[in-house]
Amino acid sequence: MTRTRSSTTPVKKKEMPKRVESAYFKKGGAGKRTSIGGSTRPAKRAKVMKDEEEEEEDESEPATESDDDGDNEDNYKDGHEDEDDEETALSDALDDSDFEEKAARKAKKSKPKANGNRSPAKSSPVKGRNSEKLDGLEVVGEVVEAPKTGRVLPGLISQNTLDFLAHMKDPKCNDREWFRLHEPVYRLAEKEWKDFMEKLLERVSEVDDEVPPLPPKDVIHRIYRDIRFSNDKTPYKVGFSATFSRSGRKGIFAKYHIHIQPGGNSMIACGSWCPGKNELDSIRHHIKHNPSQLRQIISSKAFVKHFGPPKPDPKGRRQNVFGREDELKTAPKGVDKNHKDIDLLKLRSIAVHKLFTDKEVLDKKFIDNICEVVAEMRPFVHCLNDYLTIPVESDEDEDEDEE
Repeated sequence: MTRTRSSTTPVKKKEMPKRVESAYFKKGGAGKRTSIGGSTRPAKRAKVMKDEEEEEEDESEPATESDDDGDNEDNYKDGHEDEDDEETALSDALDDSDFEEKAARKAKKSKPKANGNRSPAKSSPVKGRNSEKLDGLEVVGEVVEAPKTGRVLPGLISQNTLDFLAHMKDPKCNDREWFRLHEPVYRLAEKEWKDFMEKLLERVSEVDDEVPPLPPKDVIHRIYRDIRFSNDKTPYKVGFSATFSRSGRKGIFAKYHIHIQPGGNSMIACGSWCPGKNELDSIRHHIKHNPSQLRQIISSKAFVKHFGPPKPDPKGRRQNVFGREDELKTAPKGVDKNHKDIDLLKLRSIAVHKLFTDKEVLDKKFIDNICEVVAEMRPFVHCLNDYLTIPVESDEDEDEDEE
C-alpha cells in the first residue's frame, strides 16, 4: 500500500545559504557533510541533526512509505529552523574539539624521548657528496707564480718568455697538467707577446702601406696545437707566432710571418705558402710570360744579403726562394722541363725567411731590425700580390697581337 504526503498542511522548505555550503563545506556521502579541510562533523552535531529531523516528522502529516524510502537519505529540513543554526553550523566546522585534537596530535609528534637526548641531525646528501669529492681529489703540484723580476717594457721580449717557450720543447713540460700549474707564467709571456705585436704592427704599417694597423688578436696564432691528424700528440706549440697581410691573417695575398722560438729559431718570413691551385697557376703563368720582375727582386744586393743567392743550393738547403720541402722534382704538368725558368716554375711555396739569434730577440732594437728586413721584403710581397690579382695575357692573345 502506497503512502502519500498530505496536501492540507504544506511544508515550507527553507534552503541553507549557499555561502555557508560553498565557503566551508562540501557535500559528503550518506547525508554527511565535511569541511574543506577534509575532517568530518563531530558526532554531537550529527546527533542534534537527527533529533531535529525526527521532530519534523512528528509535526507533519504522517507520510506513507514507498518501496524505496530506505534509499532516500537526504530529508527536507523544517521551515521554522532559525538563523542561529547557521551560525552554529558555521562554528561546528571549526569548534574547539577540532583544535584540541590537532594540538594533541602535534604534541604527540614533538614529544621528546625518554632519555632527554635530541635525535641527531641528518647530514645533507649534497654536502656528503661534496666532501667525498674533495676527499677524492689528487694533488698534482703547486701552481707556479709568474716571475716578478726580469720584466720589460711593452714592445720588448724578455728572457722569461724565452725560458717558458724553452720548456715547451721538453715533452715532460709540454703536458696539460704541467701547463695548468704554470699558467700564470704563460699568461705573463702571452701579454708580453701581445704588447710586442701591437708595437710591431704600428711600425710595419708605416714601412708597408698595404698592411693595415690590425689589432694583435687578429694576427696572433694560438699556442694550442691541432693534434687531430698528427702523429705528434703534444698539445702545445713550442713558440709564439703571428701572420699578417693586406687582408689580415687569412686571404689569398702574400703574407708576413713572425715566429719567436728560443735556440736561434726565431724568424721573420714572407711570401705565399702552399697557395691554392688557381693562385699557383696564376703565379706560374706570370713567371712564364714575364719572369724579369721577380728575378730582379730576388737578385738585388739587399735581398741577397738577408736571404742568400738567387739559385738552388747544391746540398738542397733553403736559400732565397729555393730549397723548400714541397718543391717539385720535375717540371709541372704542361711545362717543358728545359724551360729557361724551370727553377722558379718548380716552386710550390714562394717564400723567404731570415733567422734571429736569442740575443737579437732580446735586444731593444729588435723591432727596428725586423722593420729593416720588412723593407727589403716589401717589393717581393707586392710582386706576388700583383701575380695573384692582375690577369695576364694568354698565349692566344699574344698571337693575335703579332698578327
